[in-house]
Amino acid sequence: MSIKHVFKRTGGWLYLNTALGRGPLRGAGVILMLHRVLSNDRAAELPHRNELCVGPEAFEHLLLWLQRHFDCVPLMTLLLADPEHVPNRPRVALTFDDGWRDNAMNAFPLLRQYQVPASIFLSTDFIGSRQHFWWETLGETLWGSHGQVARHSLIEHLHQVGRPLPVLLDDIDDDRRSLALVHYLQSLKSLDPQVLSDLTESCPHGAQPQALDWSQVRMLEDSGLIRFGPHGASHAILTGLDDQRLHEELSRSRIALENGCAQPLPVYCYPNGDHDARVRQQVAAHGYPFALGTETGLYRHDGDPLNLPRFGVSQRNAHHPELLAWRIRRGTRS
Repeated sequence: MSIKHVFKRTGGWLYLNTALGRGPLRGAGVILMLHRVLSNDRAAELPHRNELCVGPEAFEHLLLWLQRHFDCVPLMTLLLADPEHVPNRPRVALTFDDGWRDNAMNAFPLLRQYQVPASIFLSTDFIGSRQHFWWETLGETLWGSHGQVARHSLIEHLHQVGRPLPVLLDDIDDDRRSLALVHYLQSLKSLDPQVLSDLTESCPHGAQPQALDWSQVRMLEDSGLIRFGPHGASHAILTGLDDQRLHEELSRSRIALENGCAQPLPVYCYPNGDHDARVRQQVAAHGYPFALGTETGLYRHDGDPLNLPRFGVSQRNAHHPELLAWRIRRGTRS
């Protein structure tokens, strides 16, 4: 581990294990943002997966660490607590974006084992369907997870839309190649959504759906540990939609949650974290008093409820949660 990481881990440990460090956390809330829990830690460590994925060992390690330093509470308990009577011990709420199938297969057994509540925000068009998330599908095809024939076919399609593959994506070193893939996938975000959809459909689809189905949603909800909210319908970036499409996207996700869940959360979760004043106004008009963004900071009941801060969890900082503590320290809002 680099000297930089040793410094951060040491600073994070001191933050949570000394009275001086814990002072800013007194009475505060921390909202964590996760996406996937894979079945294999090594797979989650590669750079193109690290930011959105954690492995089961790292996730279990994170849960134990959180219980040692925080009260793990449901998201609404954190949001609705009386600011005049919040406990001194800091509270943490776990959130998962998108609605991946592995939330039920790999994350939930550990959440149930340690009795840690969580909120999952669903991109509702994907739930119970064979639709695929473009980042995962394109990334794994380019990585070679579906074989070289599929990889070369996608490379040709990408060339046709003016996005040729960089040379570094043929590097023999896994870490360098994976890091190059991260940067390349980031560059594809500017493509037209229909082009991304067409590219995704040109890739092989696995035997299992990527997303949860509605029976899994109801099973998780029935456990009493998990609640669900909307993360868009199609996962479209809301700031790029005109007023009519924005209204349709918000309405479709709300109706799907009302039909599929017993008690959907009154919290919206912005796809990609993107929002502006127009989007926030429409989210409020659709009956959501709260919405989750991706800016970092502590929750203290005094910020914009339609731009709630969160800290992202990666494989790296789940495996070494002192790094997460360092991020919380660096991103603290007073």
